[in-house]
Amino acid sequence: MMPRAAWRHVDWPDRMSFETRSSSSRRPIILWLLSVAALVFAMVLLGGYTRLTESGLSMVNWHPLSGLLPPLDTAAWQREFAAYQAYPEFQKLNSWMGLKDFKAIYYVEYAHRMLGRLTGLVFLLPFLWFLAGKRIDRQLGLRLAGLFLLGAAQGGLGWFMVKSGLIDRPDVSHYRLTAHLGLAVAIYGAIIWVALGETGLGRPGGQGTRRLSRHLGLVVGLIYLQILLGGLVAGLDAGHAYNSWPLMAGRWLPAGLFDLSPWAINFFDNPLTVQFNHRLVAYGIVAVIGALLWRARDIGWKSPRGRGLLVLGGAVGLQVGLGIATLLAVVPVSLGVAHQAGALVAFTAALVSCYLFGHNRAV
Repeated sequence: MMPRAAWRHVDWPDRMSFETRSSSSRRPIILWLLSVAALVFAMVLLGGYTRLTESGLSMVNWHPLSGLLPPLDTAAWQREFAAYQAYPEFQKLNSWMGLKDFKAIYYVEYAHRMLGRLTGLVFLLPFLWFLAGKRIDRQLGLRLAGLFLLGAAQGGLGWFMVKSGLIDRPDVSHYRLTAHLGLAVAIYGAIIWVALGETGLGRPGGQGTRRLSRHLGLVVGLIYLQILLGGLVAGLDAGHAYNSWPLMAGRWLPAGLFDLSPWAINFFDNPLTVQFNHRLVAYGIVAVIGALLWRARDIGWKSPRGRGLLVLGGAVGLQVGLGIATLLAVVPVSLGVAHQAGALVAFTAALVSCYLFGHNRAV
């Protein structure tokens, strides 16, 4: 890590000359950032798959700087399996497992961890290369360094989450699971935003587009909130109950929403309330998107901004459909992962539209 004093004395490119670079000189940085974003996208989906297949507690040790290879012989596999057998998930839920069954879940968690390491390298090595070649200015360099630190923190948070399932309860804390998901999505969004900033379209739009940008900012916030609520739903296995729609437990307003005491913990610990809120925010997002499309009806749907809004509307509509199908089917792995992917697509579309309306001249 570069000392802070040394960072201040790096011979950074002049900001004005940096901002007037040709699009061809910016393209490698944009492609690099989008590649990292794609890897983070894949990480989130693989994390969802890991959760849905209950594979996340198969690796009971964390070696961030070693452990690159999986067990390579029978003796090594037996050691890993014996370590797993010492923890609650095996003792309370999976005592039926043999070595072959253990390998199946181990490889899923192993792939998740290896993809995380690959993502870190794909970020760090080009970053250092661009830095050495003076291809980035101080402001961008600091942003990218911050993103790398967040990525490192995400790895630590992942292990902090796993540890919660290695004590006495054979399941990870839904609070830590939601924090892990939330930080991953925040990092993904920040990378997309920085990449958009590198497109060179950085002048503010008119007053009308700025008003729509504020509306889109609300959409971004609501979709992010909905993703966090989805983390709570997953962590509490709330999607495996109340599998009807549009009614919930046979009612529009189900009984038992505030059965826990104090009442505030129902928003986080009551599976009924958490799923109800997840549905409610989905309806709110649809309403806000509908109002947005109405307000933007005069912008021209064939323009980049107009097409972006149509993509956003379509992504949200598809995501709602996926959510209902996932619920009614009692969360099969395929639909669960597709629903998570749909959330990221909708979040990406909202971010891009927010940027186009709030930070760029008319395009």
